[in-house]
Amino acid sequence: MTFGSYRKGWRAEHDLMEKLMAAGFLVIRAAGSGSGSPCPDILAFRRTDQYGFECKAVASSSLQMRKEQVEHLKEWEEKSSITTYVAWRQTGGEWFFIRLQFLHENAKSYAISAQEAEKVNAGMERIVGKTY
Repeated sequence: MTFGSYRKGWRAEHDLMEKLMAAGFLVIRAAGSGSGSPCPDILAFRRTDQYGFECKAVASSSLQMRKEQVEHLKEWEEKSSITTYVAWRQTGGEWFFIRLQFLHENAKSYAISAQEAEKVNAGMERIVGKTY
């Protein structure tokens, strides 16, 4: 990973964290996420609402994720019972919130196109319960 892509990912994570905190969530950024750990990047809690978010900032018209990473996230979601999303933002675009079951398994990865992500997007308003 290059320093530029790290910064882009860091900025995306912090943008999402700020939006969630503004909506009244307590937010935790998981240290070491994405480095073999099954935990998503961000955990958000508000009363009975509990979410995990694996953040991706990818300009491409499709999102590809390593098979191992998605399988770890599925295992984490199952064991924790916390609803887990892939939060994907294309450059200059809005966030897509994609449940793990909507990612398509390929030989070495899981993927989803931007067109399909639009269709299955949970949307920020649905997650936070109001306009942010």
